[in-house]
Formats: sequence, C-alpha cells, structure tokens
Amino acid sequence: MADEKRDTPRPFDVKTVEYLLKLMTEHDLSEVELKEGDQRIRLRKGSAIPAGFLPAPAGYAHPAPQANPTQAAPSSPAPASPPPPPARNLLEIKSPMVGTFYSKPKPSLPDYVTVGGSVKPDTVVCLIEAMKLYNDIKAEVSGRIAEVCVNNGDFVEFNQVLFRVEPA
Repeated sequence: MADEKRDTPRPFDVKTVEYLLKLMTEHDLSEVELKEGDQRIRLRKGSAIPAGFLPAPAGYAHPAPQANPTQAAPSSPAPASPPPPPARNLLEIKSPMVGTFYSKPKPSLPDYVTVGGSVKPDTVVCLIEAMKLYNDIKAEVSGRIAEVCVNNGDFVEFNQVLFRVEPA
C-alpha cells in the first residue's frame, strides 16, 4: 500500500512547479499560492531572507546605534537601492529565475564567458541551478562582455543583472 502511494503523481510535482514559475514570469506575478486537499504550495519571487540577515555590501558603513533605544524601529526595512546605471549604453543580461549562479560548466573547467569576450544571442553565459535543475542561460544579445556582476556560487534573484554587454 505504501508503494502504491509513492507511485501516484502528486499534485505539486516538479513539472507543475516549473509551469507555475513560467506563468509567474509571463504575467509578472510576485506570489502564487495553491491548495489541494491538505497540500499547499506557495511560490514567491524575491528574497526569503530578511534584509537584516543579508551581508552588508562592500563599502557600506553600519548605522550608529540609536540614542534612544525605546524608539520603535521601522516596521519594514527600506528597500535596497538598485546598482547605479552604467555610464555607457550597455545591454544587461538578467537572471530569468531565482537560483544559484555558476560561471562555469564544472569546477575544473574555465568560465563560459569573461570580460572582453564576445557573445552572440545563442552563447551560453552561465548556469543557474534552481530546484536541483541546471539551466543554461543564453546571452540573447550580441557584443562584448563589459562586466560580470555576480560571483560563481552566488544566489541570484529573478531579474537580477548578471552581465553587462557592449552592443556589437
């Protein structure tokens, strides 16, 4: 009987989750929640880590402690400002999903692309691991890599800039 339950498809299998993520992207949804019987799934774009737990960016000065500790802290932290826009007219390659960024196919192999390297729309520039699946990310633009904005092994958010490209 236990084996019978394992072989039956579950309502929230990987294909269902992937389909929901695709719909979220297509319709610019930030959260989806489904319930079926006693099973529930909630998908949310954005960081699940509270801002107070994220490491401070380089060059960030921590604020001085409040003079009056009885003052209430703001109920929600101020949103992090996006990186400054590039000075040149550069194209951005953004992450199509939340996951872990990998700059190379295997640890022993070189990076897919480096600063100064040429890319075409079908050039694979990195991998993003999401739910134990490795997804090839293609440049979708032509030009030269001007900047690599994330490090190998970094967690990336949906729509986060991964690379900046000088158009060809």
